[in-house]
Amino acid sequence: MASSSLLLLQLQPLNSLSSTSHNTLLFHQNTHYIPPLKVSAKPFISSSKPLTVLFALTESDSPKSLQPDSQTLLQELADSFDLPSDYLAQLPRDLRLDLNDAAFDLSNGPVVDECGHELGELLLILTRAWEQADSSTSHSLVKKLPALESSLTDNAKSAFGKRLISAGRRFQAMGQYGQGELQKIAKAMTAAGKLLSASSISTTIDEQPKKETRMLKFGELQVEVTPEKAYIGAAIGFVFGILSWELGQGIQSTPESSLQYANDNALLLAKSLRGALLAACYSSTLLSVFTVIGLFLYGRQLASKEK
Repeated sequence: MASSSLLLLQLQPLNSLSSTSHNTLLFHQNTHYIPPLKVSAKPFISSSKPLTVLFALTESDSPKSLQPDSQTLLQELADSFDLPSDYLAQLPRDLRLDLNDAAFDLSNGPVVDECGHELGELLLILTRAWEQADSSTSHSLVKKLPALESSLTDNAKSAFGKRLISAGRRFQAMGQYGQGELQKIAKAMTAAGKLLSASSISTTIDEQPKKETRMLKFGELQVEVTPEKAYIGAAIGFVFGILSWELGQGIQSTPESSLQYANDNALLLAKSLRGALLAACYSSTLLSVFTVIGLFLYGRQLASKEK
């Protein structure tokens, strides 16, 4: 019995060592051993702060927030006009004509009434600078546009934007010239015009539709065409036609035998002048007839549109 107990006491360390070795061996064999997780009985409470941050980032990356404002686009337009002092003056003749067309589109019609007094006057001066191919004056005037934008009403911004779009098309039609300065101007002008024209809102102050105005431009002179002016022009053409006809009849009724000439050369010269005067008088009469008919019909058309 004593020997049996002694044997158990001697074998106990061996069993303990064997158990430890066995556990160590199992640990080395299972290298992907993951200790058990302790699951808490407390309810999971998510923080709303990360969700708010993600929402803010999403909103800041939206296209609407990344869209530049009108003042930034107008500043880009001003920067695009930072040209050499003789740039516009050195444009070819066909591009100068396109530049004059762009000036006409920018200030055509009642620009002061639509865009406001200050902006309207500035656009008129800018138009004259384009017609005179003055690059320095154009740049100094365009630089004032960003500061004026904040004082414009929504209707004035819309009218100004439409004029910029129309003038921008003229610059775009000029094509590539130099280092692409004209296309840069066209791009900046069109972008600013589209953003400004989108600010138009419906107002209840003036519910009546605006009367359509038609303008005729003769150099720097702009004349508004109305039914009354069309009828007056038809009357003037009618009087001029009668005078031309009477003058031609007077020349034709004068017999050649009643005039005396020094020699045959003078006779041939007189006949040539007489024929030229008759052709001019009857041509003027015919043109007056077409002008009277055209102006009369045009006046009736404008009067019907106003009604």
